[in-house]
Amino acid sequence: MKLFRNIPNGIKLFRSVGIFNYYLKDIEAARIAGDTNKEREIIAYATGLWVNRVIDIFDLHINVEGRENLPEDGPCVFISNHEGYADIVVLFKALEGRQIGFIAKDSLEKVPYFGKWIRAIRGVFIKRGNTRDALKSIQAGVDVLKQGFSLVIFPEGTRSHGPKMGSFKAGSFKLATKSKVPIVPVTINGTYHMFEEREVITGGAHVDVIIHPAIDTASLDRHQIANITHEVENTIRETLDRLVGEESAKMKEKE
Repeated sequence: MKLFRNIPNGIKLFRSVGIFNYYLKDIEAARIAGDTNKEREIIAYATGLWVNRVIDIFDLHINVEGRENLPEDGPCVFISNHEGYADIVVLFKALEGRQIGFIAKDSLEKVPYFGKWIRAIRGVFIKRGNTRDALKSIQAGVDVLKQGFSLVIFPEGTRSHGPKMGSFKAGSFKLATKSKVPIVPVTINGTYHMFEEREVITGGAHVDVIIHPAIDTASLDRHQIANITHEVENTIRETLDRLVGEESAKMKEKE
């Protein structure tokens, strides 16, 4: 029954991705020409159009704090907790105007529209459960970053389906430390209300996003690099606990 309830909104979501078809040739042309600035601009513009369409369709309410913490230029690795599928939508909105790709599980490469789109925006697919392939994917991500493109990674490795955050995998941080680009921690709360809470696509979700100060990995010594996973995980977890507490208090006030 839940499957059938998701069909109408699922169709709307798939149709919305079609907007990228208008920009794939321009992205490819810029890539072939080696014009990375133009490529980033087109990707940022196209993802901005798409995310605002999705927000309108599903009546998402997104509160963003900390945009002043974003580095003015250059690539970054955005590291976030992962509550639900809608995290990508929310991050595109929170980072609107910037190019971002993301590390995605390899099964998404075969999904119509989405696989081609993830590739186009400089995303990288990773095969979970296979260490050798995962290392190759990390190196591919490092190459993307060194070319000047930003990436998002979810170090939990999977969705938490709610506000209870899992542990971070240290390997995820090699993207930033190997490429020596800044890490920008991001805390998200509320995206699981859109689907994971009831396993039905639901509109009207309220989501909070906190962008934390960037961490310059180029200046870190070995000891600091070894502790970076713990530091970033604690920052995101403590902020998530605060946001969940505030959300719970608001719910009680409405009762």
